[in-house]
Amino acid sequence: MAIVTWNELLQGEELAYRTEIPARRADVVPIPDGLHPRVLDSLAGLGLDGLYRHQAEAFHATERGEHIVVSTGTASGKTLAFNLPVLNALAEEPKLRALYLYPTKALAQDQARALAAFRLPRLRPAIYDGDTETERRWQIRKWANVILTNPDMLHVGVLPHHDRWGDVLQNLRYVVVDEAHVYRGVFGSHVANVLRRLRRAAAIYGAEPQFLLASATIANPGELVESLLGVEATVIGKDAAPRAARTVAFWNPPLLDEELQLRASPLGEGARLLGDLVERGLRTICFAKSRKAAEASGLILCERLRRVEVEGTRGGVTDDRVEHGQVERERLPRCSRGGDDDVLAACGCLPRLRLLRVEPRYPGRGQRRRDAVVESVRQRADARRARRLRHPVRELLSREEIVPGGRHASTYGAKARS
Repeated sequence: MAIVTWNELLQGEELAYRTEIPARRADVVPIPDGLHPRVLDSLAGLGLDGLYRHQAEAFHATERGEHIVVSTGTASGKTLAFNLPVLNALAEEPKLRALYLYPTKALAQDQARALAAFRLPRLRPAIYDGDTETERRWQIRKWANVILTNPDMLHVGVLPHHDRWGDVLQNLRYVVVDEAHVYRGVFGSHVANVLRRLRRAAAIYGAEPQFLLASATIANPGELVESLLGVEATVIGKDAAPRAARTVAFWNPPLLDEELQLRASPLGEGARLLGDLVERGLRTICFAKSRKAAEASGLILCERLRRVEVEGTRGGVTDDRVEHGQVERERLPRCSRGGDDDVLAACGCLPRLRLLRVEPRYPGRGQRRRDAVVESVRQRADARRARRLRHPVRELLSREEIVPGGRHASTYGAKARS
């Protein structure tokens, strides 16, 4: 029924482009031999009797002592790809240490919950960030074998006091860098310096940790690792996870002035599309360029659909929770992970092609069919881009390898020295 309703909506001259992306079956392989019995029991407790092929490839590459970067799609199991070798090493030797770096505190908290779900008896994860109480910091240095932090805290709280972290650095086996696409530009050059300082500090204490990087949006993952760390890494890029069928459509707001090529407000048109989707019983997520744009779209939608509850989030934090000093970050991600949404709508911009393989996947974490509509802005450039989209876009969206999108992952500015 959702497909019929979707077809009825996507009609008219505003429809600039539309393509169908077929479903993909999972490529599952047996769990690798040599895993510690506790890890095998933990995987069985989670209901896992096999791995996606890219997860197994990541494990084998790590066991060979290689640095790796996993650049498969969203919801493809990258977390397990880098967690599995870490958990196996810690199950065999709990004294070893692993350092997980995340760009935000919320992501570190998510990973802490994911590690706790394994229920391994000798796994001791702990979050070390600016919110960590002073009296707990020395305890974390002493007993935690998985430390979750961020580059800022690594720069300010760890490396300048490496003498206090001597035991951690001496036994440091793995460094996990998740969401690696964030580390680009000038910020990326700063993080590159921090990571190379970490390598030098570990070398002082006789350790040479392996680096495991992961991101779904890197166009040139091998170059990213070389820019950040100055080392070569094995690229795990072929996605073996299943994917539901999707329809991707580009929608231009109606033309108001043909001579000036002015179009209607993308926010208003996006809210109208959102209302049409909701009225047809389709669960919908709407992404906007900014918090202000998201709130404006929500207000427009509320005026039209007074009986519909609209909840806006920024970084997963709802407005009412912010007012009461609380953080609620799980409703939207859990909804997406559970596969409850039928349509994603991104309004206000025509994104880079690489994003079309990321955002539409969020409401497609389940195996039900998912669709995406992307609305372009009023500027002539985006309008022309939307009109020119033809067959090559369908090829880019369906390719197994990473969509080329320029030197997205390059680091520039102050060049980091190894």
